[in-house]
Amino acid sequence: MPLKAKTKNISIVLYKPKYAGNIGSVARAAKNMGITGIVVVGSKEFDREEMEQRSTHLAVGVVARIVYEASIEEALGGFNYIVGTTARLGRARGPFVTPRAAAQNVASLSQNNKIALLFGPEDTGLANEQLRLCHSVVTIPTSREFTSLNLSQAAMILCYEIFVASPSAAGAAEVAPKLALSSETEGMYRQIKDLLSEIGFLNPENPEYWMLDLRRFFARSGLLSREVKIIRGICRQIEWYARHKRT
Repeated sequence: MPLKAKTKNISIVLYKPKYAGNIGSVARAAKNMGITGIVVVGSKEFDREEMEQRSTHLAVGVVARIVYEASIEEALGGFNYIVGTTARLGRARGPFVTPRAAAQNVASLSQNNKIALLFGPEDTGLANEQLRLCHSVVTIPTSREFTSLNLSQAAMILCYEIFVASPSAAGAAEVAPKLALSSETEGMYRQIKDLLSEIGFLNPENPEYWMLDLRRFFARSGLLSREVKIIRGICRQIEWYARHKRT
């Protein structure tokens, strides 16, 4: 049988949305495509009635189960794979994939992994600081004459592609293994950054920029929890050696 996405393992994460109505519209779009998990990062002060009106009565259960988190790190920490979204291009923001290409990957990954679809504020979208937390970044092709999509439209397009995705290419239909959690990989990245800064490898004025290629390399690799532990163990040994060599 064709491999279909396991939608119960997929959640939409809204980073600092501005309008209650948009959250409700996203809930409706998600429910249409079998996705019922929504996480909102930032304020909890949204008009519940407006969210329910925009979601319609069939998706009020999705609104009722919304999880609110104070920080993006807390919101994403329990996910294994994060798909970011953006309309703004640039080397420090990519590489980019289409919704259809991302959906093929998500269909496989969602069998054993918790997937987050990350959307930014309606006016500015996700900044580089949030995109660096993502394993892949989706950009939705549009007409050059009018490139703007509202939040629920973007969510619907990505959720639809995931709902209908059926990987068939050689290797694509294989079930992906369970990856390390975002909280594990982010801890690893902090340790690597501290180590590389200590030995003078990173530019101290902008270490995150120089870490970007390392993040992309490991994201392509799809690290497992035990592999993260091995890398962190190597880092600890290098730190120990560097400190004792100086004394």
